[in-house]
Amino acid sequence: MRHNRVFVSGCYDMLHSGHVAFFRQASLYGDLYVGIGSDATIYELKGRKTIYSEQERLYMVKSIRYVTDACINEGSGMMDFITSVDHFRPNIFVVNEDGSSTEKEAFCKERGIEYVVLKRVPDNGMTARSTTNLRTTQSGLPTRLDLAGTWIDQPYVSCLHPGWAITISLEPTFDIKERCGMSTSTRNVIKQIWPYELPDYDPAMLAKLCFCFENDPSRREAGHHISGAQDSIGICMPGLCRHYYNGSFWPERIESHNNEQNLRWLEDHIVLTLTFPRPDNTNVVTGNNITEEGVARLAQAADDCWEAILHCDYEAFYKAFAASFKAQTTMFPAMLNEEVNACIDKYRSEARAWKLAGAGGGGMLALVVDDARSFAQAHPEAIRIKIRRKGN
Repeated sequence: MRHNRVFVSGCYDMLHSGHVAFFRQASLYGDLYVGIGSDATIYELKGRKTIYSEQERLYMVKSIRYVTDACINEGSGMMDFITSVDHFRPNIFVVNEDGSSTEKEAFCKERGIEYVVLKRVPDNGMTARSTTNLRTTQSGLPTRLDLAGTWIDQPYVSCLHPGWAITISLEPTFDIKERCGMSTSTRNVIKQIWPYELPDYDPAMLAKLCFCFENDPSRREAGHHISGAQDSIGICMPGLCRHYYNGSFWPERIESHNNEQNLRWLEDHIVLTLTFPRPDNTNVVTGNNITEEGVARLAQAADDCWEAILHCDYEAFYKAFAASFKAQTTMFPAMLNEEVNACIDKYRSEARAWKLAGAGGGGMLALVVDDARSFAQAHPEAIRIKIRRKGN
């Protein structure tokens, strides 16, 4: 069968095992020739620049052992491969089932080329991959966990008493569910700019850029909620971070702490567990009881939490962690409901303290435990955290 000349075409910007499996399957029909979408065509079709230049993609595709030869398609649009077909003169044109189209099939019929549609089947032991899947589920963007001072990043809270919010930036080592309190809305906005990883910018400047992009006044309708700055700061600033709010949306000061001993200590004492996604109609601001005294307690708990972490004082840490959550839920009682309380009750006898990530009403529950490793062994649903280090 090796006398056949087989042609495939695609972008191959994020080369992955699914592409290799597709090349292997297509090469079973004959000598395989690949047409690669140009940088200009990908920008035209997808509205974004490529991750790898066309010359890099050509180099990588040609290096795959199933490929006989490859070229950059000279055309444009979805049918950019016509001149490549004229060059390689294949008698078989192979596509994946999600890449099939009536235009391609009609083109092959007109040229007398056999049109073959393959199902997307991973090789043995491999996970099914597609570029869309990688973009939506395999992003390397970090997330954040708010440790203390949650809500003080809203001006209507900090105007009564200034204070710090404390966050840690987390590696995405677990499945980050939508509406779980792990700043997924902010993370999804950032994905529109940088789908896979944060650029190598100054973290504080990057956080402000992301905050401004998410809260662009030109895209906000009247009454639109402005996302707290702790989300973008918690995502973009590596390690342990605290940010000081005093009646404004953006903090007056940001302090970052990346001492390895402190970061490992936090990883040894915090686990996450999913309660349930926060319902779409949840409004935790309803029935709030925001007072100067209450905000002062929230601010004091954050101060105590910070000092406890810096000194690796476990007892002081879990007491401050609990005090911060109590201050939150006193001001915003709608953060708690029967389902959340039932989840807390499940771990009450084993965890030292707990709090909901983000605004509450459901989502991720953070637990302070004596030993994260042993707790996770006893509770398979528990997630151990990995704090993002400076430089990662």
